[in-house]
Amino acid sequence: MAEWSDRELGLDLPIARRNFIGGMAVTAAALGAGPTALAQGMAAPAAPAGSANYPPLLTGLRGQYPGSFEAAHMARDGEFGGALQAGDSGEHYDLVIVGGGISGLSAAYFYRQALGDDKKILILDNHDDFGGHAKRNEFHHEGRTILGYGGTMSIESPFPYSFTSKKLLADLGVDLTSYERYETKAYEGLGSAVFFDKEHFLADKVVTGAGTKPWPQFFAEAPLTPAVRADLTRIYTDKVDYLPDMGPEAKAQYLRHISYQDYLLKHAKMLPESLPFFLGQYFRNNKRVDTLPAWEAALGGRSPGFAGMKLPEQITAEAQHFHWPDGNATVARLLVSRLVPGVFPSAKLDQESVVLAPATYSALDNPANPMRIRLSSMVIRADHIGETTRNTEQAVRVVYVKDGKRVSVTGANVIMACFNMVIPFIVPALPEAQKAALHYASKVPMQYTNVLVKNWRPWAKLGVKAISAPNGYHINAFLDTPMAIGGYASAVTPDEAVVIHMVRNPNQPGLPRKEQNRLGRAAMLAEDYPTIEREIRLQLQRMLGGAGFNAARDIAAITVNRWPHGYAYTYDTLGDPDIPDEQRPHILGRQTFGRIAIANADAAASAFTNTAIDMGERAVQECLISRGLI
Repeated sequence: MAEWSDRELGLDLPIARRNFIGGMAVTAAALGAGPTALAQGMAAPAAPAGSANYPPLLTGLRGQYPGSFEAAHMARDGEFGGALQAGDSGEHYDLVIVGGGISGLSAAYFYRQALGDDKKILILDNHDDFGGHAKRNEFHHEGRTILGYGGTMSIESPFPYSFTSKKLLADLGVDLTSYERYETKAYEGLGSAVFFDKEHFLADKVVTGAGTKPWPQFFAEAPLTPAVRADLTRIYTDKVDYLPDMGPEAKAQYLRHISYQDYLLKHAKMLPESLPFFLGQYFRNNKRVDTLPAWEAALGGRSPGFAGMKLPEQITAEAQHFHWPDGNATVARLLVSRLVPGVFPSAKLDQESVVLAPATYSALDNPANPMRIRLSSMVIRADHIGETTRNTEQAVRVVYVKDGKRVSVTGANVIMACFNMVIPFIVPALPEAQKAALHYASKVPMQYTNVLVKNWRPWAKLGVKAISAPNGYHINAFLDTPMAIGGYASAVTPDEAVVIHMVRNPNQPGLPRKEQNRLGRAAMLAEDYPTIEREIRLQLQRMLGGAGFNAARDIAAITVNRWPHGYAYTYDTLGDPDIPDEQRPHILGRQTFGRIAIANADAAASAFTNTAIDMGERAVQECLISRGLI
């Protein structure tokens, strides 16, 4: 189908000469997985120099990479059976936390605040890096350090932060009011564009001025049939009430229970041939035009079709905003700097000094420290046990897989700070009703791809900093946020190297949202790295080739942050039952089970850093209650 050869896309080079790797150069045996554990993306060269002990430098397939999840799938599939045989490490902790994301790290922080820094805490995480979805991507190019975010992007949410989360950020040295001083004006004057692809429109073409040009002019420049051009122009410019017989409250109620797609087709009378322009538009939590309640589209203020409609006034409140070059990986790094001595140069890093601070990963699991983080350790079982030889009245035995071996530790409390859907397989003694509640959600698959290019001259030539691709493999691509903070400086001129950030949320239009998420997740896991890489290079070539971009020449490195289990699932009025809050699955699922508590963004049904922090604090309180300490 493609008009570009492998040579033109830069795929014909010997793999040892590539500026990326197709995954981690590790073996299935070392990861304790079966013979198919590394079936995807493992035709890889050695990692970049210096990256073996510094995961942020690894390129190729990252996120939930091959080797990080197979043991979890084995637990899901019942391959470990009943009582697990495991080597007893002899280690006992006051608290064992399963998951080293922001929720798990926050829980450790709050536990120490409550009971003291001398309490023994162990965090177990299946990845080779801490932070969960808050992942740091680091590139070294021509003497510069260039950062990107591989997951959680910013401090932001559609509602204000709680006192707990705001206080934690303040304790970590973050001043939320100071952000404006750090984002630079490197892209000032650059706008947005849409890539119309020849498979769904009349030709491949980038049309600039999205949202700034008058819509008639914008669509006049697009490769559309006359009928579709007139139809889209009408939808975007007419001020018509398409529900004239309903009052504002009745409109709101009706719009809550139909999709935006149905609204456009049935009420705005949009032509079906115009639908491809909307297919790639995504909204919060990866809702698409066919799974987004029309009410949410109306509330956003950017979606066409509601300009002539009077709707009830809504109270809105946004949290303050803060972004770092590596996203909220900075929050994770600040937490680790406070928790584990020796990992960072100082325990008093702040929002600036942390950005370029080196991390010593070998210090994370130092036996001399009461607080330890053990990476590449997939927990597969957590069971209560009776009295132990370690002078505890009750404890929880935790079994994990590391270096191909099953190992057990015990903890007076355990906090499950991993994904909800895996908890029933790790804690099989949970009540069946609680297991069902934990299984309810379907996490949103997402892929954050960071492409380091040697310059951004094609973007400057087009006059854009962002391109949406309604039907692309990635639905958008944009120049990473330009920043100057803590000695770090992004590119200033188009001749300098920069990261192109690309977003992919695979889905299957026409199905319920949870089913779309499930199938998108399966499709993600089925793709090997060479396939992903080719899609990246081909898409960038098609979008930017006319402005002088050459994939074979201009791409310096690629990091694919693949998250099949990505965003926490949030409810909506279209796909979820309208039930009282106390009966919601996330509330029922997060109940304490003996000495085991649950903390993660899933437990809040909200895919934001502040709720992950809040759930960590809640779980710590429940742990203390379970032991009669409060």
